[in-house]
Amino acid sequence: MMPNPPLGVLFHWMGGLASASFYVPFRRVRGWAWETYWLVGGIFSWVVAPFLIASLLVKDLPAVLREVPLSTVLWCYGFGVLWGFGGLTFGLTMRYLGMSLGMAVALGYCAAFGTLMPPIFSGEFTGKILGTTSGILILTGVGICVFGIAVAGMAGISKERDLSPKQRTAVIKEFNLKKGLVVATFCGIMSACFSYGLAAGGPVREAAARHGAAPLWQGLPVLIIVLAGGFTTNVVWCATLHVRNRTGSQYFRGPVGVPLLSNYLLSAVAGFTWYAQFFFYTMGEVQMGTYRFSSWTLHMASIMIFGAFWGLALKEWRGAGTRTMRLLALSIAVLVASTLVVGYGNYLSTRAPAVARVRLPLTRK
Repeated sequence: MMPNPPLGVLFHWMGGLASASFYVPFRRVRGWAWETYWLVGGIFSWVVAPFLIASLLVKDLPAVLREVPLSTVLWCYGFGVLWGFGGLTFGLTMRYLGMSLGMAVALGYCAAFGTLMPPIFSGEFTGKILGTTSGILILTGVGICVFGIAVAGMAGISKERDLSPKQRTAVIKEFNLKKGLVVATFCGIMSACFSYGLAAGGPVREAAARHGAAPLWQGLPVLIIVLAGGFTTNVVWCATLHVRNRTGSQYFRGPVGVPLLSNYLLSAVAGFTWYAQFFFYTMGEVQMGTYRFSSWTLHMASIMIFGAFWGLALKEWRGAGTRTMRLLALSIAVLVASTLVVGYGNYLSTRAPAVARVRLPLTRK
């Protein structure tokens, strides 16, 4: 299958929309502690959806998984465990900072680390990226993306200054800037491990290909292993919170008026929506061709763009001043530009490979 970067960008935007939207159903859950609805949603996003979707689209899935080398399983699972720490603190980031500012800080770190570390560790960064015109253009797009996320963070901080403490807590009930920034930083760095897990899953994709899986679906078995690691981390943490807060019984009963069926359905919708981001991610990654590492930047940028729009829709920016709203608009424009630059760099590598492979001097003679 020939790469198609414009289609890949579209897939990544669809994944970004899913990622930016998944927490919205959680906002309508009633009477459950965070650890309860987070784990219920996680069961659907990290266990049910990966196995269900992969079983439907990948031929001989059990045989594919059996052929994967143990070392590959351990690397993918291990990175998933580390990513799990970022995943569970992402929920805390949303609680303390809200969708707009929380995503800006967490995804800024995640975009930088998750995009650049895989090619650096594989030894491809100097020759494959810095040594080609397409690679430099894509790297420029990565820089633009990080700048756009930084501007979004500036907008969030500006908003925090515009609002009174009462106004902040009216929109984000547990708003806490200092605690939120610490949690978001940790979240962003650890969340980048998901990118490492996907990069380590090459042998899994090869096994899927041997069994006749279409190129678009070859990354789905990788998600099963990586997400199993994340599920492990989250189960341990949520179980700890259940013991500490005595909230374990909420799965079966709760205070009068708690809509159990509604809570389960909303958490399931949130879980499947969350999984959809990486369903589309694996599809988009295949379309990017030689520079698949750039998929992580496209994913982060699209999450930020749609996250900003959700923040507006949920009135998180209500009461913000003119300067703040201008910063928000600028961040969205810069992020859109970053996706276009990265997409164009990938397009050049597929349409003009001879040009893309031209070596550029790194130093002046």
